[in-house]
Amino acid sequence: MGELLSLKVSIANRTYPLRITHEEQEKVLQAAENINKRIKDFEDNYAVKDKQDLLAMSALQFASEALGAPKHDKTSNSDQEAIEQIEYLTLLVDEYLAQENSSK
Repeated sequence: MGELLSLKVSIANRTYPLRITHEEQEKVLQAAENINKRIKDFEDNYAVKDKQDLLAMSALQFASEALGAPKHDKTSNSDQEAIEQIEYLTLLVDEYLAQENSSK
């Protein structure tokens, strides 16, 4: 495993500090960009403004897309990437919810 890099990603106008390997950097940045695009699409097309709701809607859509992919005995690279993005998104949503609950 390579040396860990410090990286800050912005999702839904919140900054998340991460420690990742150099190999993960491009995927993490792309995942954050995809999440932000999905959130913007929901903001533009629906009357939902609460970031938590937008994150949840995005997570549901990403998960639905991943589950809708054809099943194979072996996981393909694109399937594995989708799984990693869902796991990462789930982690971010869990962290956000934990922070929201602890601030109340």
